[in-house]
Amino acid sequence: MREVQAIDDFLKRKDLMSSKYIFVIALGATLIGCGGGAPEVNSTNCSGAGMQAVLPTFDKEAERQAFIDKCQSLAGK
Repeated sequence: MREVQAIDDFLKRKDLMSSKYIFVIALGATLIGCGGGAPEVNSTNCSGAGMQAVLPTFDKEAERQAFIDKCQSLAGK
């Protein structure tokens, strides 16, 4: 009887472990999917240090210039 209980406990722990792995994989995929896209125009990204971090992420010069223009219009408000 004790052996049956030990096997049941092992199977329950194995199911719990597989659930943890599924959760970690799903969380990783979700976080990877959150990346990308254009940076948000806000006071943090439009500051000096923010601009240094954000501007290299643009692939095209037109996108970079559009971001700079939006930051300048934000500063003018």
